[in-house]
Amino acid sequence: MPVPTNSSSPLLIRQAIIDDCPLILRFIKELADYEKLLHEVVADAPTLEQTLFGDKQHAEVVIAEYKGTPVGFALFFHNFSTFLGRPGLYLEDLYIQPEMRGKGFGKLLLSYLGALALDRNCGRLEWWVLDWNQPAKDFYQSLGAEPMDDWTVNRVTGKALHSLAAIYQQSASE
Repeated sequence: MPVPTNSSSPLLIRQAIIDDCPLILRFIKELADYEKLLHEVVADAPTLEQTLFGDKQHAEVVIAEYKGTPVGFALFFHNFSTFLGRPGLYLEDLYIQPEMRGKGFGKLLLSYLGALALDRNCGRLEWWVLDWNQPAKDFYQSLGAEPMDDWTVNRVTGKALHSLAAIYQQSASE
């Protein structure tokens, strides 16, 4: 579902294809660098090819192009709300290159995802934002996003994830 273009904003939003994986990886690294998290990026193009376009697609990506040149992306996937009894869209990453910010492209990407969520009968669109990223927080709130201050994100990864899984694996083998 491409976004209509007009003379003031010749932006096209298109579904990514497998050949976009090096571009997606570049945008991921640019975003991670901005977020001061580049050291955490271990993804590579072959991994993205497998996880985004393989037999089991774990997420979707749309590419924002300005006058035919890629300037940003959004990576998202479905989650589920038991309270609503409906799926939602979870936005993992939204990125517009710094020199292209302020032109309304981020707003169009979020609007596209909102329309996609409604088209897919989703009950919500949600994402995280870093506490220190006040410009992003202000931007999201200007679009009607509500911060969920009463929730704390929890994460288990790496060695801790293996240890957690081992508890089940050990009990299943007894």
